Amino acid sequence: MSSRVLSQSAVSSSTLAQRLLLAIGAGLVGLSLVYFAGFSHIEAVHNAAHDTRHSSAFPCH
Repeated sequence: MSSRVLSQSAVSSSTLAQRLLLAIGAGLVGLSLVYFAGFSHIEAVHNAAHDTRHSSAFPCH
């Protein structure tokens, strides 16, 4: 007796439009986080991101 094993690989093919939509969405989330951390008046957020902002020349004072 011979047996055949079929394997399926879960290959996900995405279109250019899907990849572009994901890239734009990720960019908007990233910009929102930078804007929030950069201009937040919450002291805990300011202190958490303080050194990183200054090292990247982002003014905070």
